[in-house]
Amino acid sequence: MTIIITGTSTGIGFALAEFFGKKGHQVFGLSRKNVESQYFKTIPTDITDNLQIQQAVSEILKSEKNIDILINNAGMGMVGAVEDSTKEDILKLFNLNLVGAVQMMSAVLPRMREEKSGKIINISSIGSEMGLPFRGFYSASKSALDKVTEAIRYEVSAWSIDVCTLHLGDIKTKIAENRVKTKVSEPYQKTFEKIYSIMNAHVDDGTEPLAVAEYIDKLLAKKSWKAHYYFGKFGQKIGVPLKWILPQNFYENLMRKYNQMD
Repeated sequence: MTIIITGTSTGIGFALAEFFGKKGHQVFGLSRKNVESQYFKTIPTDITDNLQIQQAVSEILKSEKNIDILINNAGMGMVGAVEDSTKEDILKLFNLNLVGAVQMMSAVLPRMREEKSGKIINISSIGSEMGLPFRGFYSASKSALDKVTEAIRYEVSAWSIDVCTLHLGDIKTKIAENRVKTKVSEPYQKTFEKIYSIMNAHVDDGTEPLAVAEYIDKLLAKKSWKAHYYFGKFGQKIGVPLKWILPQNFYENLMRKYNQMD
C-alpha cells in the first residue's frame, strides 16, 4: 500500500512511518525537516502551505498509482490561559491542527475518488472531548478536526472512502519541547505551573509511540470504521464516557481534582 503520513520528523509520526515501512508498504513522510530513514521517504513539506502540499502529492503520484492511506499526524500543542492567548498564537495553532489536515485531505481525495477506495486517519486527542485547563485552544483545535471528520465521512462515503478520528491519550514523545507556551499572567501563574508540571509528568509516563502504530495497524484491518476511536491509558479514556453520563458540575469537580486544582 501507498501511505502518506504527516509530521514524521519525530515522535508518533516517525514511529508510524518506520513501522509501516518495515512491513513493506511504500511510505512517504511529509514534514518540515528532512529525515533520513531506510524505511520511508521524506518529502520536505510545510502542510500549512497548500502549494507545498500539492507539489508533494504530485511528486508521489509520479511513482505511485494510488494513495491508499493518509494519516494526518502533524500537529502542535499549546498551553496557557485563555485570557493571555494572542490572536497570532491561536491562528498558528488552528492553521496547523485544523487547516493543514483539511488541506491534506483535499489533496488526496481526488485520486481516492478515482479509485473508489482510500482510508484517512486524523490524529486527534482525548482532550478534544473536553475543555482542559490551560489547554483550551489545543482542545478546541482538535475538537474542530473531530467535527470536520464527522462531516466528511458523509460526503465521501459514496466512493467507499473511510475516514476516522483517532483520539490519543498521553504518548511518550518530546511534545513538551515543541508546545507553544503563551504568556501566563500573574493571576494564573501559580495554578498554571502546578498543572503544567502534572501535564509533563503524564507525558513522561505515557504510552510508547510504537503501541500507537500497532493499534493503527489493527484499525486498518477492520472492514468498516466508526467515526471515533480512542487509544491510551484507561484513566484517560474513561474521562470521555464519564463526561457523557455524569451531571456537568459533578464531572467538572472530578476534573478539578484530577488536575489538582482543589
